[in-house]
Amino acid sequence: MNDLFVDLDRSSPVPLYFQVARQIEQAIEHGKLPPGSRLENEIHLADQLGLSRPTMRRAIQQLVDKGLLVRKRGVGTQVVHGQVTRPVELTSLHDDLARSGQSPSTQVLLHEICGAPDEVAAALATGPGTPVLHLRRLRLSGGEPLALLENWLPAPYTDLSGEALGERGMYQLLRSRGVGMRVARQRIGARRGSGEECTLLDEPRGAPLLTMQRTTHDDSGRVVEHGRHVYRASRYAFEVTLVDR
Repeated sequence: MNDLFVDLDRSSPVPLYFQVARQIEQAIEHGKLPPGSRLENEIHLADQLGLSRPTMRRAIQQLVDKGLLVRKRGVGTQVVHGQVTRPVELTSLHDDLARSGQSPSTQVLLHEICGAPDEVAAALATGPGTPVLHLRRLRLSGGEPLALLENWLPAPYTDLSGEALGERGMYQLLRSRGVGMRVARQRIGARRGSGEECTLLDEPRGAPLLTMQRTTHDDSGRVVEHGRHVYRASRYAFEVTLVDR
């Protein structure tokens, strides 16, 4: 399997197909199987790992369904890309990507001071028409589009420059000015992308996109920013840890 080591625990209650799929997924995430890598055919892989062909086929299909692998006639099974899995914490996408070594970059599509629309003014706890900084940015990972970020910031943050936002994450810039992000209210959903969104994110027209709306407060309770973001569902997932209380 392209010199990929798969260690199976046959005494474990975890199904073998799931163990294989998870280890291939981790190899993709860690760059051991970069985009374009081709896996050997399922029959050879099954024989190599001492598995039945249906078990191997199910493991591969699970990764195809997740969008990590693709089957191409005459070519075989190839790695498409690694999916970004982000924990639901009070962090920025830029920081999460940089922390995981995924080379974030940003294209600033809109940077303007405008009057706050009613809904934005309510989220920022300010009056309608109050000057706010309106941002629209395309976030890329390894040069590939990942998310479209739209944010509104109140005074005194309207002087954040487009150049700085193109080089660093918004939360990183706010923290450098002494802002302590403390709590955020966040809503995650999904919808079909618009034509413009799908074009910018390099997705087929009408493709499903993950959505996230967030309003963040600093440690004194003041609103710091309000954002509405969309993410490529084929490349991005939110991860939540649940604890029984």
